[in-house]
Amino acid sequence: MSESDPRPDDDPAAEQTSEQTAPAPPDPWKGLRGVMAGTLILEAIVVLLALPVVADVGGGVSWLSGTYLVGLAVVMVLGAGVQRKPWALPFNLGLQVLVIAGAFIHISIGVIGILFAIVWAFILILRNDVQRRMDLGVLPSQRTQPPS
Repeated sequence: MSESDPRPDDDPAAEQTSEQTAPAPPDPWKGLRGVMAGTLILEAIVVLLALPVVADVGGGVSWLSGTYLVGLAVVMVLGAGVQRKPWALPFNLGLQVLVIAGAFIHISIGVIGILFAIVWAFILILRNDVQRRMDLGVLPSQRTQPPS
């Protein structure tokens, strides 16, 4: 390197900018979105695992029941990827209604829907708790001073 070529690490202006720029605080909703996406994936797996139950106990899988269950599972997997959208939570709860309505195929599908509706009710409680803590400003990411 010649004398006229300054090295990037020797630039004092670059050091000042990196010291002045603080990292963005963590997003408290990111973890909750991950929980919701994971719950949808698990629910899709459970719905697909209900196919053998419907086939053996429910009198066989018809084109209607098979399409309904597989389509519902596919929509759940695709829905796991849209949890950043503002309409994601109503979408997730609407899927629960569809799973519970699956009781017309076999009662076990309705039971799956009720069990996962309980899980989604707990997720709503967690969501409300995060919102309450954000409003009070007591989340760790909202603290400006280190705890003493």
